[in-house]
Amino acid sequence: MNDPAQPIAPFEAGDPVMEVHRGGKIAVTPKVAVRDRADLALVYTPGVAQICLAIAADPSLAHALTIKRNSVAVVSDGTAVLGLGDIGPAAAMPVMEGKAMLFKDFGGVDAYPICLDEKDPDKLVDAIVALSVGFGGINLEDISAPRCFEIEGKLRQRLDIPVFHDDQHGTAVVTLAALYNAVRVVGKRLEDLAVVISGAGAAGVAITRILQSAGVTDIVVTDSVGIVSSARKGLSAPKQWLAKHTNPRSLDGPVGKAMAGADVFIGVSQPGAITREDVKSMAAGAIVFAMANPVPEVEPEDVEGLVAVYATGRSDLPNQINNVLCFPGIFRGALDVQATEINEEMKLAAARAIADLVTDDELGPELVVPSVFHPVLGATVAARVSAAAIATGVARLPG
Repeated sequence: MNDPAQPIAPFEAGDPVMEVHRGGKIAVTPKVAVRDRADLALVYTPGVAQICLAIAADPSLAHALTIKRNSVAVVSDGTAVLGLGDIGPAAAMPVMEGKAMLFKDFGGVDAYPICLDEKDPDKLVDAIVALSVGFGGINLEDISAPRCFEIEGKLRQRLDIPVFHDDQHGTAVVTLAALYNAVRVVGKRLEDLAVVISGAGAAGVAITRILQSAGVTDIVVTDSVGIVSSARKGLSAPKQWLAKHTNPRSLDGPVGKAMAGADVFIGVSQPGAITREDVKSMAAGAIVFAMANPVPEVEPEDVEGLVAVYATGRSDLPNQINNVLCFPGIFRGALDVQATEINEEMKLAAARAIADLVTDDELGPELVVPSVFHPVLGATVAARVSAAAIATGVARLPG
């Protein structure tokens, strides 16, 4: 996290970052031309009244007759933005705008950045529920833990549209996709793996859950104190869940103790969380996903020759585990069948779809996930997600 006492250097004239953000990165454009009075009468008064009355009589028609059928609200309170921390809703807007761009570019989904100046979880939930009328889905973004768990849970109870906290579930989906292929590289099976997850926040909990759904049974989670275990006192509710449902060998102590003999390390924590010696103690064919951004938990040069597969969240290194691999396609698939939620089966389907896009000829230590620019990525994920929604009974449409 950046030290707020250390100001970021000002932009210089012509700075490309400043220029690409000047005036914002997105805009609303009409889908229907208004060329004359006849067109105006159709899109606005008096013609629009007919549509209003139809929806008033049958609210489900909003999916067919308004932007609801293809719209997602990207909602943040600015409390956990990137690695910058609690910088507030106004400073979070550029990230939410960028997210909206990616929704459109990679999934054809119209997304709208909405940053709310509210930190109280219940008031935030009330606000999101109130604005949800015009949207087919809610993407929660950059909301601090453990509040994010409570906020998502309450929204899922109150809304009949998908609610998806991408920092949790998007990270989990792409991590599983990468792991599906990494184990192929090293010749291991998911159910035989010993996995260490560094980071017991939103992403760490979600990764734990999806790996367990995929068949991994030996997972040890660590935080800044050490191994999350039932022997520790004063754990938050999410960490209490982790203590109960992970660490089958009842380990206790520092992260290094968990790393000894582990097959996989997954980092969603902070730079320097593990050392070369920790990695050296792992089992043969070690897999390391060091996803802290922009500086990973352990640098690639520090573990050279020790790992079979190394991945990060960075675009300048091989194997970028990036949420854009999944969230546009997941929402595309959910919207296409008017799903009421995004369930575990839909997430698993998305992970498998992403993994399957890496062919046998391409698969290798430096390629376990497809490029975010893969030409059929979004469509492939969407199709699998729609099918899973239909199969699990959460789709309103047959696809």
